[in-house]
Amino acid sequence: MKSFQTNFINYLLLILITFAGTWYFISDDKNKLVSASEKSIPSVVTVISNQSKSFANNRNGIGSGVIFSEDGYIVTNLHIISGEEIYVRLNNGKNFPASIIGVDQNTDIAILKIIPDEKLVPINFANSDELRIGDEVLAIGNPYGIGISVSNGIISATGRDYGNPYLQLIQTDAAINPGNSGGALINANGNLIGINSKIFSRTGAYQGIGFAIPSNLVVQISSQLIRFGKVKSLWIGNFRVARVKLKKNGIFINALKIVEMQNKGPLYEEGIKINDVIISINNKDASWNNLISSLKFATLGEDLNMELVNQKNELISINFKSSNTGSN
Repeated sequence: MKSFQTNFINYLLLILITFAGTWYFISDDKNKLVSASEKSIPSVVTVISNQSKSFANNRNGIGSGVIFSEDGYIVTNLHIISGEEIYVRLNNGKNFPASIIGVDQNTDIAILKIIPDEKLVPINFANSDELRIGDEVLAIGNPYGIGISVSNGIISATGRDYGNPYLQLIQTDAAINPGNSGGALINANGNLIGINSKIFSRTGAYQGIGFAIPSNLVVQISSQLIRFGKVKSLWIGNFRVARVKLKKNGIFINALKIVEMQNKGPLYEEGIKINDVIISINNKDASWNNLISSLKFATLGEDLNMELVNQKNELISINFKSSNTGSN
């Protein structure tokens, strides 16, 4: 009997220890999300377009934005800033008129500038290249103009182009509704991993599929818009390519065959001819998306490397300087 009581007590203790450990991890995880929200909410703003200074309760023309710098630069979506009058409402309720510094239609990114009466709290950026499917995320924005709100979800997928070869969007099931566009998608540490941009919906409202522009691309485009007022693309000539398969080391790889090219530009000057085949771009597969994004979003001071195979089956490696950027 005594042995049975001892075993029973030990069993109860084991259950209590297991429950306590589980409760600790759940509690710790929820506290982390609370901390992430508290850290990031002051950096998310409401963007009001085509509305009067009275900020009447009109849901049209309301979106979200994220503070890029403490002196008043705001990153948001281009599609929410139609009209001449644009205002930004900070999380503390203060309203400021905003001017448009620059826009990029290909990425749907726009930079606004306000003149605040205090230092703002800029968002902290995470490296979007390190995202994993299943990572927990929070979406912060102003859905339907009801006020800054937070929703919880995971990363459902990465690399979604959603019909736009310039983008490699993050897909999430965190609730994103009209008004959330331009707001923040953050990780569990409260750092920005993307700017909420689109939803897939048959009703116009949340259906579990939302998209965000990756933070690395946001930084790249926003920096150029602030510096130049536009995005400067890398120009290597006017040419046209076709998707092909090329056998390399016994396996078939994606490649791009040059089918048309004008007799001018850096590509022509390097001796590249029609029917030469691009096999890699910046050490990645020579896909159409990779070619377009590498040219469009070449960072100033960073070279673009391209490997090709010519008609003599010779391997050619070329470095293009991003200082050759045009005004596209």
